[in-house]
Amino acid sequence: MRWRRETDHEDRDCLRRLSSNSASNGGDLSWISKIQVNHPAVLRRAEQVQARRTVKKEWQAGWLLKAVTFIDLTTLSGDDTSSNVQRLCYKAKYPIREDLLKALNMHDKGITTAAVCVYPARVCDAVKALKAAGCDIPVASVATGFPAGQTHLKTRLEEIRLAVEDGATEIDVVINRSLVLTGQWEALYDEIRQFRKACGEAHLKTILATGELGSLTNVYKASMIAMMAGSDFIKTSTGKETVNATFPVAIVMLRAIRDFFWKTGNKVGFKPAGGIRTAKDSLAWLSLIKEEVGDEWLKPELFRIGASTLLSDIERQIYHHVTGRYAAYHDLPMS
Repeated sequence: MRWRRETDHEDRDCLRRLSSNSASNGGDLSWISKIQVNHPAVLRRAEQVQARRTVKKEWQAGWLLKAVTFIDLTTLSGDDTSSNVQRLCYKAKYPIREDLLKALNMHDKGITTAAVCVYPARVCDAVKALKAAGCDIPVASVATGFPAGQTHLKTRLEEIRLAVEDGATEIDVVINRSLVLTGQWEALYDEIRQFRKACGEAHLKTILATGELGSLTNVYKASMIAMMAGSDFIKTSTGKETVNATFPVAIVMLRAIRDFFWKTGNKVGFKPAGGIRTAKDSLAWLSLIKEEVGDEWLKPELFRIGASTLLSDIERQIYHHVTGRYAAYHDLPMS
């Protein structure tokens, strides 16, 4: 899988083009401080999304299988071991029971999750397990002092480099939220640029931790800075905050992605994470992506869902569609 990669020159050019509509000189970020988000309008749009009825029957089964291919199957627990990472990787390769896929005539479509996401210390375990399983599912690693991002910058950069050396091809970094809360946009830009450089050829997903940014206006500003600094994806949350992925936040981030694309021609991906647990939730997120940025974003290169328990509920719903009854959890184990 090939990802969009930009040179430093191209990123700086994007910055100049974004700045051209303001009074600022090319490359100046002072225009960011003038942005305001219409909070009531965003909330009204979010209510529309939540009120929409979902698809049913075979259309629902089809969309749920599609949702599986967007999942970054994740384990980020203090008691992670090589054994549970191995089980996770097996599940990533075989996310839905084969007999269920055969019943839907989808057993030969190569359905897997989009990636496996683990802590840096578990990257080697994931790479080894996926290699043994004979699949090329990407390994993603959180980094930069996840989830708080409060360690020294030098340490955060080294954590990225070590994860890449161990075989991670995607890095989910967390930003220093204090830079957003105090309006230090140039410092945030420079920090993410350093993350981008440390990633090398690895795919960079920038976690904004939106539940700790204070306002939807700050969410938009941080989204724009992260994209200008070379992020391949912007991600809502670590999953460890009190408030994680919400529709108002997603709408603001997706509108920033759309604005960035219109002004620069560059497509940046979106990843909601934290609190997305049910099949119904996943259908709502797919619908939102389709409506806000279009079908072009409905592919793993531009859309991911960070989740640890979502897959289990999707498989249960597929089981119900095929058999007419709900499975007990022990009928659909992790491995």
